[in-house]
Amino acid sequence: MNLTFNYKRVYVWEVPVRFFHWTTVISMIVLVTTGFIIADPPAVPSTLEPYQLGRFALVRQIHFAFAYILIAVVIFRLYWSLVGNQFANWRNFIPYTKKGIKNILYVLKVDIFLQKDKEHKLSNISIGHNYLAATSYSIMMIFFILQSITGLALYSNTSTWWFPQMFHWVNETFGDITVRYFHHIAVWIFLAFIVVHVYLVLYHDFLEARGEASAMISGYKYVRAERIQESEDEIVSKATEQMWDGDNNKE
Repeated sequence: MNLTFNYKRVYVWEVPVRFFHWTTVISMIVLVTTGFIIADPPAVPSTLEPYQLGRFALVRQIHFAFAYILIAVVIFRLYWSLVGNQFANWRNFIPYTKKGIKNILYVLKVDIFLQKDKEHKLSNISIGHNYLAATSYSIMMIFFILQSITGLALYSNTSTWWFPQMFHWVNETFGDITVRYFHHIAVWIFLAFIVVHVYLVLYHDFLEARGEASAMISGYKYVRAERIQESEDEIVSKATEQMWDGDNNKE
């Protein structure tokens, strides 16, 4: 039996969100590559002149330049979670409702453990991020903050700029070796997250054919008209509830 659904093109990811995504991608590639070189630098031929050793200093400069870029765009993304559209809003990244928790269990069941979806509820299909992905992004944000702090702490040993020096207390509190180990281990956590993230995006793109991958370039996804209506009904319902609560509080 062939089923035909009415899909509509929906503008989901705004330009600032896409800018943050691709800036993060480029920054992570550069940071991981230069980070591994810094952690395990290649042997230096004894025939090199001192001025030729500047290439390794350049690697560190590139590493910290992109670290500052990434810190800046993350701060911007946090700001955009307050002023962006409903799909970029911070509420989507914290599963504080029953619906959010149910969505996490659904994604774990269907996407991760590849079990059959017997309910086929439209509400289980996310227009933007599903709650499991959004929660994992929130966890990665915490790791990124810790990664930034440890990176700046390590940089403070050789930097005279006031910004890295603000984090020198981390080295004094935990010790250089502990800070360095955490900074290195966190890289592998990020790499594992990236592998899972790319796999799930391509998995959804292949399975659902809703433009999951291309959406982060164009901003548009294809969503069933019934799901859009259901989402709009939820927004109207919440707005009505807030109006009623406001009127009751005034009385």
